[in-house]
Formats: sequence, structure tokens, C-alpha cells
Amino acid sequence: MCGVKARVLVVDDDMDLAEMLGIVLRSEGMEPLFCYNGTDAVPAFHRESPDLVLLDLMLPGLDGLEVCRRLRAERPDLPVVMLTARGEESDRVLGLQVGADDYVTKPFSPRELVLRVQSVLRRAQPAVAPGATAPLVDGDLVLDLVAHRAVRAGAELALTAREFDLLAHFLAHPGRAFAREELMRAVWGWEYGDQSTVTVHVRRLREKVEADPSAPTRLVTVWGVGYRWDGAAPDGAAPDGPA
Repeated sequence: MCGVKARVLVVDDDMDLAEMLGIVLRSEGMEPLFCYNGTDAVPAFHRESPDLVLLDLMLPGLDGLEVCRRLRAERPDLPVVMLTARGEESDRVLGLQVGADDYVTKPFSPRELVLRVQSVLRRAQPAVAPGATAPLVDGDLVLDLVAHRAVRAGAELALTAREFDLLAHFLAHPGRAFAREELMRAVWGWEYGDQSTVTVHVRRLREKVEADPSAPTRLVTVWGVGYRWDGAAPDGAAPDGPA
């Protein structure tokens, strides 16, 4: 954060856990802020203007999924890390589908939490290398790396930080198939993790860049491998081959 303390809003009804999280975050040079129920989470977000939200899935009042939906509606690029005591894949996928950038399953180690938070914060502040500032363009889709802005057919896309990075990676490597584990390393900075994270983010990205997300022609599935960016067909022509 360029020498400025990252402000992290912790939304969890377990006050003992929230206090522990505050100690861990302060030890890593971050500024923790606290909210203890879902009903107050959005007003706390307005009041505190955090750089990242640590959001428990199970909350009194509004649950974490609804809070995440409301935060995303107001600020699509807000980094959100979901905290959950549920380990089932369906629960993790639900969190990712509503816009969480990452999740940590309870119980977790303080070190794991810090690494996840730092990774999401780092991705939310992408570094643009000198000479790599030209926008990435694919048909009616323009990705401005400097302004961190994506436009399709003249309309700005509401992308999360992770969706933006995933789209930038694909646009920078058109025609190349990537396995999910390759995308996790390149975009998430993870050496291991749940590959459903990639699957959900690809699905969400398709909803924003494809004319028909159910029959993608730009971001296509390569069966047995992963995903490939084929790009827009020239002059509106239909692409060759199956999606």
C-alpha cells in the first residue's frame, strides 16, 4: 500500500476471534476495524472506507453472502476475503459466486490468514511495468491497465480486482490454453488451493465479457486442460469450431 497502512474491516460476531484477528493484522502493519453483525456491516463500510473486508459467512442480521452482494453492488473492486466454518465446496463456491476474492476456512492459522489478505491486497493494487501501459484490446473490449478500467462496447464493466487480473492475463496471452493450476499461480499467486476458485471466477468473467455466457466464444473451455482466450471474431464473423 505504498507505506500507508491497509485498513481491514473485520466483520465477525465472535468478538474473541475478532480481537485475535486485530492482533494479527496489527502485527503485520495493517489497521483493523471492527463490526460484529451483518446488519451494521454496510454502514461500517461507508463509515470506515476500508481497503479490504474480512467477512464471516455466518452472521446475525444479514448473512455474509448478502453483505458481500451489497458491498459488491456499491464497490465492485472492493477486496473481500470470506471467513467460514463450513468446509464444504458448495459453501466456498457460493462465497466466490457473490464476489468474494478468497476464503479462509476456520480454524485457520494466523500465518495463512495474513498470506491470503496480503495476496488479495497486492492483487488489488496491480503494478504496471514500464512499457506495458498500452491498453489491451480485443474487438469491442478494452482493458486499461493504468486506469484499472475495463470497457466493452463503450460500457464500463464492473470487475472485481481478481476478475480484472484474470482478464488481463488472458488478453495478454491470446490463443494459449492454461490449466487451472497455472492460472492459480499466475493470477492468485497460489502454489496450491481449491481449483473451483478458478472455475467460479471464469464463470463470473464470462457473464461480463460474453454475448452469451452459456455459449462462450471468447473465453472457451479446453476440455481436459483448462481455459483459453480465443478473442472476438473479426468483423463480427462467427468463430470457427465449438466453444
